[in-house]
Amino acid sequence: MRRAWLTRNLVVLTLVSLTQDAASELLYPLLPLLVTGLLAAPPVVLGIVEGSAEAAAGISKYVAGRWSDKRSRRPFVTAGYGLAALGKILVALAFAWPLVLLGRVVDRLGKGVRSAPRDALIAGSVPREHLGRAFGFHRAGDTLGAVIGPLIALAGLALLNGNVRAVLWWAIVPAVLSMALTFLVVERKRQRSVDEPADTPTPIPIPLRVAPSPLPRSFWRVTVVLVAITIVNFPDVLLLLRVSDLGFTTTQVVLAYVVFNLVYTLASYPAGAWSDRLPRPLVYGIGLIAFAAAYAGLALVGKGPWVFVLMGFYGLFPAFTDGVGKAWISSLVTDEHRGRAQGVFQSLSNGGVLVAGLWAGLTWTLGPGAGVVPLMISGCLGLVAGLALVIGRHRVTGVHPPLA
Repeated sequence: MRRAWLTRNLVVLTLVSLTQDAASELLYPLLPLLVTGLLAAPPVVLGIVEGSAEAAAGISKYVAGRWSDKRSRRPFVTAGYGLAALGKILVALAFAWPLVLLGRVVDRLGKGVRSAPRDALIAGSVPREHLGRAFGFHRAGDTLGAVIGPLIALAGLALLNGNVRAVLWWAIVPAVLSMALTFLVVERKRQRSVDEPADTPTPIPIPLRVAPSPLPRSFWRVTVVLVAITIVNFPDVLLLLRVSDLGFTTTQVVLAYVVFNLVYTLASYPAGAWSDRLPRPLVYGIGLIAFAAAYAGLALVGKGPWVFVLMGFYGLFPAFTDGVGKAWISSLVTDEHRGRAQGVFQSLSNGGVLVAGLWAGLTWTLGPGAGVVPLMISGCLGLVAGLALVIGRHRVTGVHPPLA
């Protein structure tokens, strides 16, 4: 079993993602404090910054995913992690929110350049029947970095007397290390077959000439459903703003984010493994139900320990949807088109997050304010979508059937 799915590329790319996420998530929970605190920008700016960053990532994901099917995929991965490091430097230098916007866009452009080629490399290195397990393992390692990063941020704030700007510079070290680790990835010759053999350390081949071929109808049907759901999933930085608005200190906001990522880490691998044996719409729908409960709960709860419980419960949402969605998409196409498929899916998903960030930011102060209205709207719609997937899972095209 170990040799079947725990391949060299999977392990290396998981370490790459772990170190990059440590850098990103060191910086991420400090963004609301930087933008709305030190730089005195209104909450809608956070929605604009994160929405624009996700849109930039979406566009680059499509282009990089398609190009990487015709060329070597590893250079895209290395370049993407290099751009991410540059973006973090720009954020640390920011003296006004437009420079934060530029830094986040560069950072997310890097994510877009690397994501689809990286996910295609992972999918191509493991047997098809273990895609969920492999992506779950990768997401668990990736999110472990998201636990480590905020803890480093807390240590930095304690050592530097709460100097947010100084702590932002600490993110550069793991970001550069992440890029360096990409040179350990070995790209094997890609085969035009349904069954994908395990990864072997062979030299990078001459670039393939891929004949134009439309992605299958099952791919598009699943993609439309999953992308529609992203319109209610606004950037997590707005959830951290909600926690801050409830009166929590900087340290408590970061700790809430650590709780979220810890649950995300622990649940990712089991969720991915279950999706290899259960219908993926069922697993994905469970994640959406967790999303709905967390959003609605954060809208209704006041300051108290329940906020940390809800942030932990929210961690089940990406654990049951992120890696599962990528495995689901990868299972619908052959290896020579996986970069394109992941690029299309992820770029459209990022577009949905842009829309979500804009409408959530614009409605943040409506009614009781502090995000209550957008949280309740998203929670209700997320519950409807989750129940629809769980109840109607057998009618969703492209369902991965349980293994015998």
